[in-house]
Amino acid sequence: MCCLPSIDLTATGIRIMQLRERTGLSVQDLQDIFGFTTPQAIYKWQRGATLPSLDNLVALAAVFGTTMDAIIVRNGEYTGSEAHSA
Repeated sequence: MCCLPSIDLTATGIRIMQLRERTGLSVQDLQDIFGFTTPQAIYKWQRGATLPSLDNLVALAAVFGTTMDAIIVRNGEYTGSEAHSA
């Protein structure tokens, strides 16, 4: 039986943080863009505690100028430098 891919939450969080930093945005900037009253959701995404909803993932991709697939890291694929080339 084939193994289905799964999302590496921690690596995806790191990638979100790297993409945010690469685009020159602060957590506060993302909070404002998304209209969140607190930054907690963004911090949870960055530490891999939760994933963004599908709607928020679409928005993140637009904000970062990339694709949703470039944000999500599958188990076994993260090398630590991929976010710089994503």
